[in-house]
Amino acid sequence: MTDAAPVNETGQPVPPLAPSFPQAMEIAAHWIGLWEGGELSDEVLADRVGELVASRDGARGFFVVSLTGEAPLLDRLPEALVAALRQAGAGVVDLTARNLAMSTAMALHHRRCGDQEHQAGSERVQLRSTELLRHLEPVAVKQRLETLLAAAAERDGAEQAVMEDRAFLERWGYDTEQRKAIVAAIEAVAEGG
Repeated sequence: MTDAAPVNETGQPVPPLAPSFPQAMEIAAHWIGLWEGGELSDEVLADRVGELVASRDGARGFFVVSLTGEAPLLDRLPEALVAALRQAGAGVVDLTARNLAMSTAMALHHRRCGDQEHQAGSERVQLRSTELLRHLEPVAVKQRLETLLAAAAERDGAEQAVMEDRAFLERWGYDTEQRKAIVAAIEAVAEGG
């Protein structure tokens, strides 16, 4: 029995199928559980996560589990995992920046509603997103956060990326105070790095 990648009828490697969002969440939860239990090394987990985050749904599933869950993976940020996430590129930076914005806005929403439990969860996602952004590729992070900052601060800008971020913020219905909190959270990424 070999570990060789499957090949098609012409002998070419068959790429693995990208998991759906629910499948990616299940896979990520399983791997993180094995890692937390000491059954998976940092390096093996990093390799598997690197494969998972190669697709948008795979990355989304990984971040839902790792950012919101109780496991300390993103609190510890093993070097091998950071390297794999850096190598994954702009998609990981984009999702992390969006998670920073969403968790920041939701922490404020939960605070307004007096929901301390959900506020604490959103603040944990915000902190984890901030720390991860500080470890990802600096130029990509800077560019991504500048675009998000322009949209959140409602600065002039007709670039496609700024318009997409404006639409993202509007789609979620974030108000002026939430947008100001997002601006502060973006600025805090650079301050602590």
